[in-house]
Amino acid sequence: MSTARCLAALCLGLSAMSLAACDAANAPQPSPPIGDDSGAVASATPTSDEKPGSETPPPGYTDGSGVNEGYPDLTPAPLVDEAERGEKGARNVLQAFVRALELKEFEQAYGLMRGQAREGTSGAALTERFADFGTITVSASGGQLEGAAGTTYYSAPITITGSNGQELTGDIVLSRVNDVPGASADQLRWHVRQFDVEPG
Repeated sequence: MSTARCLAALCLGLSAMSLAACDAANAPQPSPPIGDDSGAVASATPTSDEKPGSETPPPGYTDGSGVNEGYPDLTPAPLVDEAERGEKGARNVLQAFVRALELKEFEQAYGLMRGQAREGTSGAALTERFADFGTITVSASGGQLEGAAGTTYYSAPITITGSNGQELTGDIVLSRVNDVPGASADQLRWHVRQFDVEPG
């Protein structure tokens, strides 16, 4: 090969390398991970001090088949004053209680109970009572609102069915103290007052 041809080939090779380097420099670069101002990558792992009822899945959470995992947070959503005081408010808490039983969040269900419903029981006792039910389905349709001196009650029939064939039926009663002077914030909220179920 002549000297002129060698120089031409060398120039072509250098031009190709220069173009490749330019293309690499101008190629879109991946976005850096989202983090705080310090540059640390934000972690999706929940912190160890999260409390039961968190909106963030706890460590080790999988598909919701566990018992008393504290997730999801089943605290009834607040309603506007008029709705909170009436049947909507009662049904709001009843639905949260029913969902807690179905999701096996018995500690959260116990947290919605007061008065007679809590007598002689606990979150642990509630958990034990439904330990062998398998998948739980709860029906609490209908209901009746009644007022009394200083307190409003809401009662409904309830049926709890386990996939193992067990069934409990009875009545559930919720109550709240009316807007009387001196009533605490807790008393002004609806709670499960009676939870009487027996094998059907």
